[in-house]
Amino acid sequence: MKKLDAESPETKSADIVAGNVDALKALFPDAFAEGKIDFEVLKGLLGAAVDERDEKFGLNWHGKRRARQIALTPSTGTLLPCPADSVDWDATQNLMIEGDNLEVLKLLQKSYSGKVKMIYIDPPYNTGKNFVYPDDFRDNIANYLSLTGQVEGGRKIGSNTDASGRFHTDWLNMMLPRLRLARSLLREDGIIAISIDDAEIANLRELLGEVFGIENFVANVTWEKGRKNDAKLFSAGHEYMVIFAKSLGRLRELGTVWREEKPGAREIWEKYLELRAEHAVDDRAIERDLQQWYSDLPKAHPSKKWSRYKRVDRNGPWRDRDISWPGGGGPRYDVPHPDTKIPCAVPERGWIYASPEEMRRQIKLGLVEFRADHTEPPFRKAHIRPIPDELDDTADDSAENTSDEETEEFANQVRSTYLYKQSQVSVKELRTLMGAKIFNNPKDCEELTRIFEYCTSADPDAVFVDFFAGSGTSGEAVWRLNNRDGGRRRWLLVQLPEPLGSGPIKWLA
Repeated sequence: MKKLDAESPETKSADIVAGNVDALKALFPDAFAEGKIDFEVLKGLLGAAVDERDEKFGLNWHGKRRARQIALTPSTGTLLPCPADSVDWDATQNLMIEGDNLEVLKLLQKSYSGKVKMIYIDPPYNTGKNFVYPDDFRDNIANYLSLTGQVEGGRKIGSNTDASGRFHTDWLNMMLPRLRLARSLLREDGIIAISIDDAEIANLRELLGEVFGIENFVANVTWEKGRKNDAKLFSAGHEYMVIFAKSLGRLRELGTVWREEKPGAREIWEKYLELRAEHAVDDRAIERDLQQWYSDLPKAHPSKKWSRYKRVDRNGPWRDRDISWPGGGGPRYDVPHPDTKIPCAVPERGWIYASPEEMRRQIKLGLVEFRADHTEPPFRKAHIRPIPDELDDTADDSAENTSDEETEEFANQVRSTYLYKQSQVSVKELRTLMGAKIFNNPKDCEELTRIFEYCTSADPDAVFVDFFAGSGTSGEAVWRLNNRDGGRRRWLLVQLPEPLGSGPIKWLA
């Protein structure tokens, strides 16, 4: 094994500036003269894309230019392996790194640039009480606490009070270089999700828009904390999760669709597969036994609410849905009944499908169920799971495809106004694990698991990063998700080696 020392290239962080210059030289070789950039030539090559106005829209603050440069400055630190403090050192692919996350993010560029699927962080909320992330690295926690003003006379204090005059500026200067480095770690189809509250939500949105491009904004998700406060006016019992993509265009090219499965529906599908294996192609026998299974379920069983999915065809359990145009004014055309050959009655609001061709496609797919005769309109089938691609041999890129809509009750989109309730379960779990209340505001692990599943359900090998790891909830959420769906997702967590204080600590074996 090669011995590494402080001068070994493997211990150095990537030279981001040199990489940027090389990329620019490859795109615009005419803009270089004797190895230097000629900005006048570069501006000419970029044409109207260059904005030379003095007054521009954007978020500006004191120290912004230096904060940009900090992200480009090579790290002076080195990552040292700790096999003695690790579990399953030779086989694990998960990393827990102790250190200043700015320095760690720089050091990770060589190995993880462009490889991370999802970054989730829960950074300091800048409440004026406990913001302690300056950008001057020390390898000793005592030096770090002293340098950042966290200790005074041996007692730990906060360092960014709302009376400092630089309340938002300090927070933005801390976040900007970290977000720029984080973006470099993401794959082209990668996403970043950041928890935040009202104090910095507006600034964070602007900052992310600058770093990632406002066109890559995905959503603001409201996270209900589930705790009351003593506000005299409105009681703001919520936080947010801001989500950006590295390239929303790339997600669209890949046809990315995020869905979450609702409780009870999976059990119905598993029962259907069991009956399909028993009765082969006898759909009527499957329907009979499935309906009996619904009847035998306890009233509190989560599958009970899905009992309308009691009919069966080659695509699984289904129920009927209206076939008329929402709100009225839909198209009107002839749809012959397969038996009587007479056009069926047209719904009062018109057909939901915009053209006869799309109606014929849906009929061929088996998604339209006709009634006994033509005197009533047919209805749509809503299947509990999407139609398998191999069965949809009529698909046309120009046609309206409603198969996702048909399954919206079973596998629905999480809406940006959905309230994720932050319960006290996470606090109790950590108190039980550690024998004391060590972390004040840990995130709910089940809700994080849900978000991670929603965003990476089609990517069982995804790499996750959290560089404000805190109690390690995001790592636990990845483990739980893998345990549920058999995935091989990996995590990389970064956290300051901050002492947890004295008191009883109980570890689980």
